[in-house]
Formats: sequence, C-alpha cells, structure tokens
Amino acid sequence: MEEISISTGARREIIDITSEVEAIVAKSGVKEGICVVYAPHATAAILIMEADGLVEKDVLSSLSNLVPNDDRYEHSHGSEGHGASHVKSSLFSPSESIPVSKGKLRLGTWQSIAFCELDGPRSDRKALIQVIGA
Repeated sequence: MEEISISTGARREIIDITSEVEAIVAKSGVKEGICVVYAPHATAAILIMEADGLVEKDVLSSLSNLVPNDDRYEHSHGSEGHGASHVKSSLFSPSESIPVSKGKLRLGTWQSIAFCELDGPRSDRKALIQVIGA
C-alpha cells in the first residue's frame, strides 16, 4: 500500500491525483489487476470524473445547491458548514476501484481520479492506494 499526501487550500476543492496514482501503479509492477484509491477521512471523497477545471466547479456548485452550508445541521463542531461537509461526503464514496490492464489504469478517455475536499483547508489529507494483481 502506498500513500499520497494532500494539502488542500480551500473549504471545498477537487484535486486531480491521477498522475500520482499512475506512478504508484507503474511502480507496483502489476500488469493485470485492480487499483483501489481510498480517502480515510469523514469529510472527503474520491471521485472519477473529467478534470478540466470547469467540471470541478460545476460539481462543487451543484453540491452546495443540494446541501447548503449553514447552521441547520445537528453535527456542527461549532463551525458553520461542518455538518454539511459530512452530508456532502456521504453522497460520494471514500473509494474508487480502477481496473489495471497491461500495467496501466484503464480510465476512460476523459476520466481522472480526483480527491474531493469538503471541509478544508487541511494540510494533512491523504489518499491510500492499493494495487492488487499479477
């Protein structure tokens, strides 16, 4: 298992980590298998999406429209939006599994692997990567 350290600079942010995951897959030597990417955080997620700068903005904007950042939530820790961060992360998954074939991730043409921060900024975020196969 490998770990990627991630430092986020905004309250809500989507960061493309595809190249880091690709490097870990290459280093693993696995030719055929699966790569699991996991965010061990209650207010973060891993997404498979097109990462072009605009899609990320659309996702975060749409998510804020669905789950407003205000004081209506029971779980707040005294911080406006903290309860909303938990609700938002529950709409996504903390992990994604990507097939590995011929030693490479089998992402679609426009797909990227992204770390989704929902309660930042944080300097101590991480993604765990496990490559399984032969």
